[in-house]
Amino acid sequence: MRAAIHRTPKTPLELADVPQPGLRPGQVLIRVKACGVCRTDLHIVEGELPPRRPVVIPGHQIVGEIAGGATTDFPLDTRVGVSWIGGTDGTCRYCRAGNENLCDDPTYTGYSVDGGYAEFAAARADFVLRLPDALDDLQAAPLLCAGIIGFRALRVAGVAPGENVGLFGFGASAHLAIAVLHAWKCRVYVATRGESHQRLATELGAAWVGGERDKPPVELDRAVTFAPSGDVVVSALASLRKGGVVAINAIHLDRIPQFDYDSLLWGERQIRSVANMTRADARDFLAIAAEINLRPKATPFPLAQANEALQAIKRDAIDGAAVITM
Repeated sequence: MRAAIHRTPKTPLELADVPQPGLRPGQVLIRVKACGVCRTDLHIVEGELPPRRPVVIPGHQIVGEIAGGATTDFPLDTRVGVSWIGGTDGTCRYCRAGNENLCDDPTYTGYSVDGGYAEFAAARADFVLRLPDALDDLQAAPLLCAGIIGFRALRVAGVAPGENVGLFGFGASAHLAIAVLHAWKCRVYVATRGESHQRLATELGAAWVGGERDKPPVELDRAVTFAPSGDVVVSALASLRKGGVVAINAIHLDRIPQFDYDSLLWGERQIRSVANMTRADARDFLAIAAEINLRPKATPFPLAQANEALQAIKRDAIDGAAVITM
């Protein structure tokens, strides 16, 4: 099969012919139709996340069809998705407590096992997700990480219906989260760089849109940061009411600068991190996405242009999501 592979520590990706994945017990083979491009993929390829394997196929927003290892739940040709968490040990204290996103020994799709920048991918059947029929492949792919993790970030921030919520950064994840917030009757305030991102936030119904260092005109109940920047975290914290929460939706953060405790954190304001997602998050979000007819904005790239897709994400050159199509 054709695949875009990452050889540590080389960059960019290399397009190569590699063997189709063999199946272990409990796995299914997926014929990949599309795979969303995530900023985490960029962190892996550029070495900001320590390598787990000398050679890996990135990609963890996989949309495809069951092509082997079919089960009663997933017959051949069933349309399915695979996300970042490709498996957990099921036995650690976190898994036993229902917090599988914090598992001590997880499997990461496209990082510790091969992912979806390829014509075929293997996945644990119990971590495969059914996809809404209403969404085509290009629309479904960004939901599988950007959408799910954005949804979990809203949960971690403790968003309640009708609140004032700030989104700091407006890329692939935030442009999906805003649709959920509108369904919850929240007022959304967006601080982001780039005229195209600001324009998209306005088009999607934000109550206010400003630059990345601008302060919203109201105190926020909750805020979610999507940029891997500590400066953005401080900006979000400065916009909170007392008792408010900032959820950091980034797997990697450059730094958090010094800030004044008395004016920014005192008053039981909180900073929380968002770590991965659970299958329950995925099922709940996909159900909401189908209910509200969520249609992500996505730009397709052929497999041969996987490097260009990563660079588009790095440069914030596109609105919404980038998706590799086969």
